[in-house]
Formats: sequence, C-alpha cells, structure tokens
Amino acid sequence: MLFDAALIDSVPRLVTPVLLAAIGGALCERSGVFNISLEGMMLVGAFAAVAGTFYTGSPLGGLTAALVAGAVFGLLFAFFSVWRKGDDIIVSIGINILAVGLTALLLRSLFGVSGQFDDPAIAALPNLDLGPVGDIPVLGSFLSGQSVLVWLAVALAFAVHHFLHHNNLGLRLRAAGQNAEALRTVGISPERIKTTALLACGALCALGGAQLSISNVTLFTEGMSAGRGWIALVIVMMCRGRLLWILLGALLFGFIDAMSVRLQGLGLPQQVTDALPYVLALLVLALSYRRRTRRAHAT
Repeated sequence: MLFDAALIDSVPRLVTPVLLAAIGGALCERSGVFNISLEGMMLVGAFAAVAGTFYTGSPLGGLTAALVAGAVFGLLFAFFSVWRKGDDIIVSIGINILAVGLTALLLRSLFGVSGQFDDPAIAALPNLDLGPVGDIPVLGSFLSGQSVLVWLAVALAFAVHHFLHHNNLGLRLRAAGQNAEALRTVGISPERIKTTALLACGALCALGGAQLSISNVTLFTEGMSAGRGWIALVIVMMCRGRLLWILLGALLFGFIDAMSVRLQGLGLPQQVTDALPYVLALLVLALSYRRRTRRAHAT
C-alpha cells in the first residue's frame, strides 16, 4: 500500500531536520549573509549529538553538545565572512569541507571506527505522548509520539516569524540585510547582528543533525545529512526567507522524502527514489525563476 498511517507518521521526523536548518538559513538570509554551509553545520551537529550522548549517557547531553558544536561553526563562519570580509560562498564551501573531514577524523580518533558508529550507550531522544490525541484516526500517529525537536521546530517557525516582524532586534536583523550602512549611522553594528544570526543558524542546523542521529536513528554515519542542508537552502531561496512559507515548503519536501522511502519498499530502484527530493527542488527553482523573470518583464 502506498498511503497508510505509517507513511504519515514518518513525515514529521523527516521534515524536522530540513525545517530547523531552513529556519537558521532564513535568519542568515534576512541578515544579509549568503550561507550555503547548512549541510556541513547539520553534519557536525549529528556527530556532536551522538558523541555527547555516548559520553554523558543522556540525550540532553547530546543536544547540548550539538548546540555548542553548531554555534562554534557559526562563529567560525562569522569570523571569516563578517569580520575578515571573506567571500560568503568560499567560506561556506570551506565550512562544508571542514565538516566532512573533521567528523570522519573524529570518528576514527574517538571511537576507532570508520563509516558508521553505533553503540547501546547512545540513548534516543524521548518521544512526546499526547494521550488521547494519539487515538485520533490517521492524524493520531502524526501528532503524538514525535520527538521534542519536532514540536520545537514548528514552534520556532512561528516564533521566528513573529521575532522578525514584531521585535526590535528582529527588525534590526532585517535592516542589516537591507541597508547595513543605514543601521551603522544610528550606532548599531551590523557585524554583531550578522554574527548573532550565524550563531543561531549554526545551533539550529546542529539541532537538525541531532534529530537525524539521536531521534530518527541512534547512530552516526559519515555524510548522514545526505543533502538535507542543500534542500533547506533551496527552500530558503524559494521562499525568500519567509518563515510560514518555509514551514509549508519543508512539509512538502518531508512528504516527498517519506514517499521516496515507501516507493523504495515497493521495488523502485533506490537511485531513483533518492533523487526524488532533488528533482522536486530543481523543479521548484525552475518555476520560481520563471515567475520572477515574468514579473521583471512585466515591470
């Protein structure tokens, strides 16, 4: 069967890593930083979550380690891009390459393995049982029994939307992306605002990685972010940093991701099903580009 409760149940778990990274990317986009290192930040978060959980014996320790690791990578990006005036794209590529190499190196040096690390000491994030809500037909498994990061991601989408439009610091963050020099004339440093946005972005991407490594599964595999950071970037560009549209975009890609897994189980070749989210991303980008071109010609 193609559509059933198990398919719907898997959507929130697949949406969450992409949504968290996209929220972080939106903060960077609105602050005027072109950050394409979401993939690397997510990978580092996935590794740090597993390492933190393994050494502390607690999922909370894993989340803390992921937050710290993501923030450090965000700070590294800010140092080279914002304060040393490096090119955003070159710095992003460097961050992505560093994340792949560093996680592979640490996997060997800390755990003595390569490729994959799993251990019974890695505890999974607890799921939230919503009681009677779980008994609702079809939607019950969609709403209940999900990890805390699923609900945190949805809440953050609305909270960051409110922050950007109704909070003084959020308005300053948007001003840093639209006219940094005007912001500087009133005594506010756009560099500090951009650095704050990058720190938050790194932490959010890392939480997305933690959802992958200590919630969806309890292990770390080299390259386990598997392009989800790039999909998050596509959603940010497609929605131009608007949070509520980003939430809908992440739901669409999460559903396509879940469908690709189901189609694989029905016998479709893995190479074809794995490509489905990226085909959708290319299609959406092409349609978005065509719409913008028509608007430009119309004006």
